[in-house]
Amino acid sequence: MGADPVRGLWKLRRLTDREREVLPLVGTGAGNRHLARELGITERTVKAHIARIVEKLEQQTRLQVAVAGCARPRAAVLRSAVRVP
Repeated sequence: MGADPVRGLWKLRRLTDREREVLPLVGTGAGNRHLARELGITERTVKAHIARIVEKLEQQTRLQVAVAGCARPRAAVLRSAVRVP
């Protein structure tokens, strides 16, 4: 059975600010070259950021990281919606 990318969203706290900036862009499906242009960094640096994100989130693939990145905003919205005043 594969890793569940949504489980363990608390691991997002392990990411640096720059990695948090890269994470949602991975979910767009754009290639590393496009991400590099968007962020104003080299393609090699994008690859390094993504590799560290995969490692820190304990995922196996870029797709799993993209799913986790997309789930993060929804999880935050759900938490705020169920708060009791």
